[in-house]
Amino acid sequence: MANVLSTDRQISVISALAEGSSIRSIERITGVHRDTIMRLGVRVGEGCARVLDVEMRNLSCQHLQFDEIWGFIGKKERHCTPDDSLELGDVWTFCAIDSDTKLVPSFKVGKRDLPTANAFVADVASRMRNRVQISSDALRAYVDAVEMNFGADVDFAQIIKTYITDDSHLPERRFSAPEIVVTEKKSVSGFPDMALASTSHVERLNGTTRLHMRRLTRLTYAFSKKLENFEAAVALHTSRTTI
Repeated sequence: MANVLSTDRQISVISALAEGSSIRSIERITGVHRDTIMRLGVRVGEGCARVLDVEMRNLSCQHLQFDEIWGFIGKKERHCTPDDSLELGDVWTFCAIDSDTKLVPSFKVGKRDLPTANAFVADVASRMRNRVQISSDALRAYVDAVEMNFGADVDFAQIIKTYITDDSHLPERRFSAPEIVVTEKKSVSGFPDMALASTSHVERLNGTTRLHMRRLTRLTYAFSKKLENFEAAVALHTSRTTI
């Protein structure tokens, strides 16, 4: 007879994953083997992605904000070799949020390049039923992707931030974020309301994501070894914050 986890234990495992607990800590708390936890997490995460894909359609969002959050698969990019799988190394999660309702209509995991940005923006465009205003950071790929997928039917602005780094090498400043010295808003296409052009809400979403996803916590020992595991974790977190 197959050893199948009870519904209550499955709920306990998924609840712990959604709250940001690590795989091994869940194993210690629940007594469920880490391989079982991983398989269950992937299955539920893939199910969440399917639900989001069906539900996030024909949306009437007015103000969307775009941003990307960094992570890695297997190892960081600087440690990759030519013989490694292309799946390994740095990975970026592109995410959109409706600044009015805090709805997350779409996300896309991939490299921080034009193909991923284009796939992400195309997915966002397919879910909208009306003209929207988009705000993003200064990533150049957004300019081409928004033009290709929205054409003239969009109001698009970018927020350009200039940072200064602390070169003092003080231990207490080693892991501090760089200081923002200048913030500019640039109208890219259409007629965006510059007073509403902002990436504050999506940046706050990124902070929440890092808090609840062990794979994205700063200086974490936890990371995904497979892209499908990472994508499932992102889907689980997104469904938790959206639905």
